[in-house]
Parts: sequence; structure tokens; C-alpha cells
Amino acid sequence: MPKSTYSVVAVLFVFIIVISVFTYKSEDTIIQQAKETAENTFLHEDIPAENYQGEHLSFYLPGHMEVTEVDANNAILKNGDQTLIVFVNTLENNLSKLNFNEAQTEEAVLLESFENDEKFGYIRLLPTKDDKDVYEIQVGVGGVKITTYTEKTKVIEDTENLMQTALSIAK
Repeated sequence: MPKSTYSVVAVLFVFIIVISVFTYKSEDTIIQQAKETAENTFLHEDIPAENYQGEHLSFYLPGHMEVTEVDANNAILKNGDQTLIVFVNTLENNLSKLNFNEAQTEEAVLLESFENDEKFGYIRLLPTKDDKDVYEIQVGVGGVKITTYTEKTKVIEDTENLMQTALSIAK
């Protein structure tokens, strides 16, 4: 093989290593960013407008998701192979801490709550036992909670989408 081929391969190898180093996020970084994303989304004054109008529930549905099932208190959403489960307890108001209290577990790597005068919210992040790169996210606002499993690389994006959807139901 010519020397130029070795040089190109070496440069590509170094480039791949550099990209990997700069794009890698540790679990601690992801946890901190998930907390900040959930809190910032919760405290943001502009709640996305409802774009899904069902017989029983109306809410903000991110564009890449679809509703596969819905009734008066629950909805099943899909994002490709990912399933998101929405629970709505109409007996609880927007300041309810019931779901947060039930979400507490020692296995959580993140359990953080947020509140203002009008609502109470939280995020819980659990690692899965089977795959260290998959987490269970649960986001709640008052009597609304949404749960899904997500890959480590999508935790931040999914946190924002779940909180926006929960807020749109709880308003």
C-alpha cells in the first residue's frame, strides 16, 4: 500500500477519535442537562399549543409522534419504536404531588421537582437493568405523568418533549 493511503487512514482514525471525545457525554452530564431541560421547560411561560384534539384528551403532540390509543385518562403515543404512556388523574389538581411521591425510588439517578404558584412538576430518570444506555424517563405535572424508555443519546430531547406535552394537558 502506498504511503499516502496510510496517511489518509491515520488522519481518518484521528478524526474519528477526536469526534468521539467531543461528542461523548457522561452519565453525570446527561443527568444534569435533563434536570436543567425539565426545569427550564417547566418554568417557561409559553406552553406549546394543543395540536391533538381527541374525544377525551387534547394536548401538544410533538411533530414526530403519533397517537395510537386514547381514552378519558390515558394515551399511548409512538415515536417510531418508542412507546410513551400518558396518564391523567383528573382527581388531582396541577399542584398535586401524588405522582412525585409515588415516583420516589432509590434506583433513580435523578428525581427533581419544580413548582410555582400554579403547578408542581418533576422528572425522574432511572437506568434500566438490561441496558446501561437506556433510561426510563418519567415526567409529571400535577395529576399528569408521562413515561417512556429512551436511549442515552435522546434523554435531553425526550425530556423536553415529555414536559411540553405534560404541561399542555395540565394547563
